[in-house]
Amino acid sequence: MSGFLGGAYLWVKAFHIIFVIFWMAGLFLLPRYLVHHQEALGTPEAAAWAKREALLRRMILTPSILVVWLLGLALAANLGLFEEGAGLGWLHAKLLIVLLLSGFHGWAVGYSRKLAGGHGPIPARRLRMLGELPALAVILIVILAVVKPF
Repeated sequence: MSGFLGGAYLWVKAFHIIFVIFWMAGLFLLPRYLVHHQEALGTPEAAAWAKREALLRRMILTPSILVVWLLGLALAANLGLFEEGAGLGWLHAKLLIVLLLSGFHGWAVGYSRKLAGGHGPIPARRLRMLGELPALAVILIVILAVVKPF
């Protein structure tokens, strides 16, 4: 293997993919939890949803996003992302989508905390639609990573 990762490249790539799967699983689940949490506002069940969301954030979402970014940047640097003229437009596009997905992650976590504090909901239909954004992002990311169209 080339680059500074050498023989560790495949191991780093494997763990990057594993943690991407964990992160995406959490991002697919959190918006659904938020819908149920909103529906339970004002009932004793709301506290249970807040606890579930907190566990999901603490055990899956936060550790996963940190590892994904750490290993992803190591892989990108290994490929030459930061070298001028490397011809990695697909990687730059992928990085932009991951950055946007990270923003969605931040919004969903913040909204989860807001709901746990008892503050107002947004329409459930809109929240369900927002919950589909991670799936669309993953589709684009996989296409960019496998096909490398530019």
